[in-house]
Amino acid sequence: MARLVMKFGGTSVANIERIRNVAAHVRREVEAGYQVAVVVSAMSGKTNELVGWVQDSSKIYDPREYDAVVASGEQVTSGLLALVLQEMGIPARSWQGWQVPVLTSDAHGSARIESIDPARLNAGFAKGEVAVIAGFQGMHAETGRLTTLGRGGSDTSAVAVAAAIGAERCDIYTDVDGVYTTDPRVVPKARKLDKVSFEEMLEMASLGSKVLQVRSVEIAMLHKVRTFVRSSFDDPADPRPGTLICEEEEIVEQQVVTGIAFSKDEAQITLRRVADKPGVAAAIFGPLADQNINVDMIIQVVSGNTGNGESMTTDMTFTVQAADYERAMALLTKLKLQIAYQAIEGATDVVKISAIGVGMRSHAGVAARAFRALAEKGVNIRAITTSEIKFSVLIDKDYTELAVRTLHSLYGLDKVA
Repeated sequence: MARLVMKFGGTSVANIERIRNVAAHVRREVEAGYQVAVVVSAMSGKTNELVGWVQDSSKIYDPREYDAVVASGEQVTSGLLALVLQEMGIPARSWQGWQVPVLTSDAHGSARIESIDPARLNAGFAKGEVAVIAGFQGMHAETGRLTTLGRGGSDTSAVAVAAAIGAERCDIYTDVDGVYTTDPRVVPKARKLDKVSFEEMLEMASLGSKVLQVRSVEIAMLHKVRTFVRSSFDDPADPRPGTLICEEEEIVEQQVVTGIAFSKDEAQITLRRVADKPGVAAAIFGPLADQNINVDMIIQVVSGNTGNGESMTTDMTFTVQAADYERAMALLTKLKLQIAYQAIEGATDVVKISAIGVGMRSHAGVAARAFRALAEKGVNIRAITTSEIKFSVLIDKDYTELAVRTLHSLYGLDKVA
């Protein structure tokens, strides 16, 4: 029998009524002849509540106990869904991450899946059981401690389970009915995409789209797991297909630009008049990396010399996640003498706008058109980065909606397909 993984997020399992709706979706696929594994998140708001309890309990908490607490939300949901399915007459049992087992690294709070042994799940399928798996969690084999995968980790759990059991596909059910060309709340003309390539979805997820966790897309691409993004709020008897995330070869006609993503979770840091000599970049970015502070856009501009034979200096501008801004500023201030810069400046009122599309590979001047269009709207660009299938610009946050709408129209994404 063909196998299918269905994942349901927090809003989809927010209460018992919603869990019954989820069970109706599961029953539809069981009756269609699939062996089904369901991966569930915690009920909407529950994880935030649990995290709050941990933080109230201890200002400096043990991350291992943090995981033990916050993983409980998914365990509750999996048990409740198994009970509802049993009441419907569908054999089902709940599985916690360690019972499968889902084996992970020991990075508590942000562990990475290392392996999944499907033997126990296979035995359940052979008995006709639906496997209801608590997402977002696993176990570190050496310590036997429960681990969690970070926010959005249930997406990663679902795709990894699909790869492990050889599922035909993985359906990610959310509160939206697919992947859109951009956020419909910003651009009402945004369109739902029928298909998106793994590469494009990976860029979109990493650049601000909140539909899927980045790691889940990486696993899907690595193991070629065809993944659908669908709405759990559709009628279980007549669901819409959603958006298929697949290999590029499955998409017959490619747009030059597939989507516009934006991230407001950005901060800019500039170091003025840094000595322009070998090793200066390592002196700046090495300590940041040691503190797990990710750096994105980097711009280095030679700012001149003193005119008396002294070496040239450079201005170094880069971006970090807004959540890491204060830590980064404090660390760089502490290292002023070692780095040898003259001034440090920072800004949190910035946003990163990105255009993504595999069609960029075969079209020249795609980014140049954007720069021209933004200039005509009076939008100043602070920084630019490019890759084979995307480009990003850093602009003032006040211009977010104007910039997104401008680029969405520029590349014809407003048009009805």
